[in-house]
Amino acid sequence: MSEAVETLDGWYAFHDFRVIDWSLWKSADKAIREQALAELAAFAEECTRDMKNRKGSFGQYAITGTKADFLWVHMRPTVDELTELKMRFQKTKFADFTRPVYSYTSCVELSSYLAKPGVDVDTDPYLQGRLKPVLPDTRYVCFYPMNKRREGNDNWYMLSRQERGEMMKNHGLIGRKYAGQVTQIITGSQGLDDWEWGVTLYSNDVLQFKKLVYEMRFDETSARFADFGPFYIGSNASNAQMQRLLSV
Repeated sequence: MSEAVETLDGWYAFHDFRVIDWSLWKSADKAIREQALAELAAFAEECTRDMKNRKGSFGQYAITGTKADFLWVHMRPTVDELTELKMRFQKTKFADFTRPVYSYTSCVELSSYLAKPGVDVDTDPYLQGRLKPVLPDTRYVCFYPMNKRREGNDNWYMLSRQERGEMMKNHGLIGRKYAGQVTQIITGSQGLDDWEWGVTLYSNDVLQFKKLVYEMRFDETSARFADFGPFYIGSNASNAQMQRLLSV
């Protein structure tokens, strides 16, 4: 049996992708639409206050393409809080005009090698910042789920810990080339959702997502052992931008 690598685990994460029923939205009375937008704004403002008070993290995005219209990302210390947030959103008037098309539940994850000997994970500022992240206030977001392949000779979980560690080290060197251009948050979901990891990327230049993912495809870790799910990209959306996007 190959040795498992322990992980450092932080806040739980919930990616909530939704489409809006445009026919229903456009046919609704103006006063109803205004009430719906006001309740959505109040919900987002409350989540933003919680993020400022370090009770969790929050992001609101308009999605490009037809897989979804909007994405809300929540991070909290417990899954119970994520469930409560989901229910609170469902109770808003705005939720009546939406339909969920995809969701992803996971947990912020770091490899245990980041915890140096003698470092207390619970008090180290660097590790705590990584495990309980404030979502970057960049212009664009990209999300995709992924698995490590388990097929014949390309079975990631049958490699030795040393082999896996060396491959991930080389894999990480590619990511470091994009430091300052792309911020990456990895969340693990084994036993929590259908995929094994979720990758959320943040950048002010959407083209950097393409360049980073393309370059990583040539790395052995991705070329032999990675299976990717659907990709979603979108733009950061303030409450004012949501009002503009939803005006009819």
